[in-house]
Amino acid sequence: MENETLFRFGVFLGLFALLALVEAVMPRRERSQTRQTRWVTNWGITIANTVLLNVMAFALPLLAVGAAIDAGNQGWGLFNSVSLPLALEIILAILILDFFIWLQHLITHKVPILWRLHQVHHADVDIDVTTAIRFHPLEIALSMLLKIGLVYLLGPAAVAVILFEVILNGTAMFNHANIKLPLWLDAIVRRVMVTPDMHRVHHSVHRHEHDSNYGFALSIWDRMFRTYIPQPAEGHDDMKIGLQWQDDRPSKLGWSLALPFLRK
Repeated sequence: MENETLFRFGVFLGLFALLALVEAVMPRRERSQTRQTRWVTNWGITIANTVLLNVMAFALPLLAVGAAIDAGNQGWGLFNSVSLPLALEIILAILILDFFIWLQHLITHKVPILWRLHQVHHADVDIDVTTAIRFHPLEIALSMLLKIGLVYLLGPAAVAVILFEVILNGTAMFNHANIKLPLWLDAIVRRVMVTPDMHRVHHSVHRHEHDSNYGFALSIWDRMFRTYIPQPAEGHDDMKIGLQWQDDRPSKLGWSLALPFLRK
């Protein structure tokens, strides 16, 4: 478990540094706020999330990977009831988990109380690699509980959960990154994976656009369930990011954490 944590943290830091560098060299959009203004808040939120997850791990020492190990020991879950080659089990588990993360994301947009939490993510007035780590701690906690329950139902190998977590975190940072992919490359990549241009539509201030493109890793779910919008109506350079009613307050840590409980 310790090596798993170090592995995931190392991959996270490496990808974050790489994408931040690419953003600086070939940005897709001009920033409306400085990096320092937003990054302090976005990193502050993810530090709060890390502390909360560590507390959860102390009180409930299973979380997602631990739940997979426990399910295996107990013989619980779908994959512990059938005999499949490990490689096939890993692929199927990642596909199923990715679909349910897509579905969870869609539900957070449709259920008002969940949207109050999720809007903290959408309140960012710019979108870059740090937006991928800007989620309210309560949303992170609820997401982890859902993931634990799903892992118990599926009973995947622990390595499948580890790989899924790494893929999810990596693709989330990639598709939130403010990087400019050549249009021909974007068109190819988005046939399978969510690209920055594809996901940026999801962060539009217009409701019909941010109620689309829910995927983090695979793009197939939005195409399959007709929630896919290829490009923003106002174009990537002119589209406005965030929420219609907001101002510069999302760059403040306290305000961002209090946002779900504010009347607007």
